[in-house]
Amino acid sequence: MLHDRYGFGLTTASSEARDAYVAGVDLSLSANRGAECEFRRAIASDAGLAVAHAALARTLQIEHKPEEAKAVVARARELASILPHRERSHVNALATVVDGGSVAGLAAVKEHLAAYPRDAMVLAPCTGVFGLIGFSGRAGREAELLAFLTPFADVYGQDWWFTSALAFAQVEVGEIERARATIERSLAHYPRNAHGAHIRAHVYYEAGEREAGLDYLQNWWRDYPKESLLHCHVTWHIALWQLALGRREEAWRLFRAHLRPGASTGPPINTLSDCASFLLRAEMAGEARAPELWGELSRYASQWFPSPGIAFADVHGALAHAFAGDADALARIVDRAKGPARDVVAPLAHAFSAFSRSDWAAAGAELEAIMSSHERIGGSRAQRDLIEYALVVCLLRTGRAGEARGLITMRRRQSGADGWPIQGL
Repeated sequence: MLHDRYGFGLTTASSEARDAYVAGVDLSLSANRGAECEFRRAIASDAGLAVAHAALARTLQIEHKPEEAKAVVARARELASILPHRERSHVNALATVVDGGSVAGLAAVKEHLAAYPRDAMVLAPCTGVFGLIGFSGRAGREAELLAFLTPFADVYGQDWWFTSALAFAQVEVGEIERARATIERSLAHYPRNAHGAHIRAHVYYEAGEREAGLDYLQNWWRDYPKESLLHCHVTWHIALWQLALGRREEAWRLFRAHLRPGASTGPPINTLSDCASFLLRAEMAGEARAPELWGELSRYASQWFPSPGIAFADVHGALAHAFAGDADALARIVDRAKGPARDVVAPLAHAFSAFSRSDWAAAGAELEAIMSSHERIGGSRAQRDLIEYALVVCLLRTGRAGEARGLITMRRRQSGADGWPIQGL
């Protein structure tokens, strides 16, 4: 019997199908270009390889192609019905992630991992800040993710993918030096793991090491194809560091060439959140508002996220609509918010609306009310710093400079991260 890289048997007699599937898994786990192509190549070599269909469906879901993903995963379920238990359970777990929602998906994944803990493609949807736990809407989900992953450490050993995922969980709870050691071990085994490079950037960010982080990530990014999953988001990190270090022309060049709608090749959720975050941070640093860019982003948000449901996307969509002046689109998010973090979405939408009008008191009141719970929208600490910096601006503009500086100082004590260069601070 042929096996995958993690030692599991695959029901196929085609070495070509097995090799393409294994290659696709590694490309998927490392966020490198070509995973979809390899999974399709595996299916072309053996149309009955159910795990390749499931992996392709999960890839399409990440690429924000839900209907195609559901069609592919339905075929995976059909094929898996006669397979050995491990493959049948593997397909069921990924299929439930694709078409069953996050709650059912997480339950199916946990059931599978109880029997097959080293099945990385099934564990992967749980990891990261956009995963089943990261987007659960639960309070304490950062600590929950680390607690969930830690027991798998002995099973995976020094596996480059797992150690990178573990490092991200560590840095998100503030264990910066522990995360640094973990991610260095991971990258030593596979330096071109884009998730690993991204996570190392978060370590630099949380440690306040702007120059070192920028130098590392720029060098790594030069050979990272633009069509790859994380290209937009890795570029966002570079652009933010350039902006924070006063290299504003270069930051804007990166935004226009790689981040904005039409230039980004990343998943829509990254394009939306990274652009909205960059534009607001630029304003807070003293850049003039760019109405045409906000308008472009607002239209993009309406196109790709017409119905609320993913809190992280909804919050950034609300930000874009507020600054573009699209009251109807903003109202849709406020009125129709749903999902486990819906009670955090509306206050943030109201806050960004007031912020866009320079109603600092109203914006500050909304932000202060959710400051202890904004973790629930998902995303990383680095991404959610935007909310804290927005509050800092409101405090400054309402004559509460001491409280503004105190908020920045508290964030530095928590992680060592530098504060954003806010005009007037």
